[in-house]
Amino acid sequence: MFSLGSWLPALPGLAWGWALLDALLQGLVGACAVSVLCSLLKVYLYIQCVNNPERQAEKEAIAARRPLLEPLHVLVLTGVLALVGSRVAALVVLEFSLRAVSTILSLGKGSHSSQLYLLCQYSLGCGVSCGLSFLLEGAPHRSWNLALAAGLAGLLALHARRLARHVCALYELHSRQRYCGICILLLASGHGIPRLLRSALTLTFAVADLAAVELINRDFLSTGEAVRFWTPLTICYTLLVVYMQEESRQSTGRGLVFRTVLVRMGGLFILLLTVGRWTDILHVFVSLLGELWCLLRSGVLLESCWRQ
Repeated sequence: MFSLGSWLPALPGLAWGWALLDALLQGLVGACAVSVLCSLLKVYLYIQCVNNPERQAEKEAIAARRPLLEPLHVLVLTGVLALVGSRVAALVVLEFSLRAVSTILSLGKGSHSSQLYLLCQYSLGCGVSCGLSFLLEGAPHRSWNLALAAGLAGLLALHARRLARHVCALYELHSRQRYCGICILLLASGHGIPRLLRSALTLTFAVADLAAVELINRDFLSTGEAVRFWTPLTICYTLLVVYMQEESRQSTGRGLVFRTVLVRMGGLFILLLTVGRWTDILHVFVSLLGELWCLLRSGVLLESCWRQ
């Protein structure tokens, strides 16, 4: 495998350093993808609140400026995604994909759930990281490729943040005066943001699922080992999905979301105690922190989704 370090002389610890750099760059791309998702959802939910006089309090909460929170969120999430191993990240991606399919089927044809987009934040970061790890495996100058991807992702996240700030500050005025092209476009087609996100997330998780299966299977030397791993995993995930569907029918709110995260990570922890490695156990705790961080950061948006 060639990367930026392949051009330099072999020195003790140099390969480890470049591997750490690659992990940080992958994590940064995943964190920027989550940032773009949250910014677009913020735009969509703000527009919905503007059009409803009864949701003025929600509108003010969404528009509240927190200049240091977004960079901090990206920084923390980059570190978490860099620390999580590819094995646990792949399991998180597969678990969310199964849960998302079950939720979409239960919603019915033509329906969508903005809450599901917010709940996929950490899984999206893991999916982007898994996809990059798989697609760039063995690529010449891997580190340069990741640096370019991180630069493009950062630029996209920055423009999405600027769009969200512009909408929260000036959308009401510009949509009435009809002299801002961006606000006029959002006024006409802002309702299509969930459809755009659904298409982008479907493509992202389709690639991530293929990458996740491949990353997990490469650790097995025989079909028997793979069967011994995938059988309890499939049973565990199926039971988790059934449990969460029943819970969602009986209760809603922030307590349900955090309880679901604890149950999911607890199930993954018990599963990896029997078929995983000790590093996987550590990565499960890191993933739990990542999930909780994403949910705490998007608390205002989640409240708005529940009140729709």
